[in-house]
Parts: sequence; structure tokens; C-alpha cells
Amino acid sequence: MGELLYVGPLAEDPLEASSDFHARVLPGVELTLGGGADPLTLVFEPAGADHRAWRLATVQGLARRYAPSRVNAVETDSTEALAATRQWLEGVKAITGQLFALDGNGAMSMV
Repeated sequence: MGELLYVGPLAEDPLEASSDFHARVLPGVELTLGGGADPLTLVFEPAGADHRAWRLATVQGLARRYAPSRVNAVETDSTEALAATRQWLEGVKAITGQLFALDGNGAMSMV
């Protein structure tokens, strides 16, 4: 099964969170991908909708840079939703560069 990399906690302000991620977390993500992680799923803590743009742009950029390795991200605090989504991603080899917002309500029956 692919690797998980937990991200956070980050600031509530999206600009501060993005800046912190890129300065503190991104170098480790790139080392992990450069070391051959495939697939890699970033796990973000849930945040407001104003965080979605920078998170999605980051995941898409990583997926392009490190192709053919697959990189996706989820936003969740539910271990059950994470496990179900991780299992689903393992079975669909073509998905990369995506950000999934998981709420843990019915994830097992959905995927």
C-alpha cells in the first residue's frame, strides 16, 4: 500500500497555512517522492473552503512534477474515511493530482 504523509497542524489563515506548508513540509514531501514513494497521499486536517485552492494547486503541481508517481491528498479527521479512500485509491491506478474532502459519513459504502 502507498505511503501516507500527515500534514499539520497548519494556521487557520490560508495564506499563512500555505506559506508554512511550502517552507516546512514541502521539502520533506519532495524527498519522499524523490525516494520513489508511489502512490503518496497527503493527509490534511479539515479546514475552511478558503484553503482548497492552495491545497489543490500544490497537489496538482506535485503530481505533474513527479509523474508517473501518483500524488493525491485528502482532508479528513476520520480514520475510517481515510482507510476507505486509501484502499479505493490503491485500486484505481490512474488517479493523481486530486484533493478529496472526506467527512466520514458513509465513506465505506461510497468507495
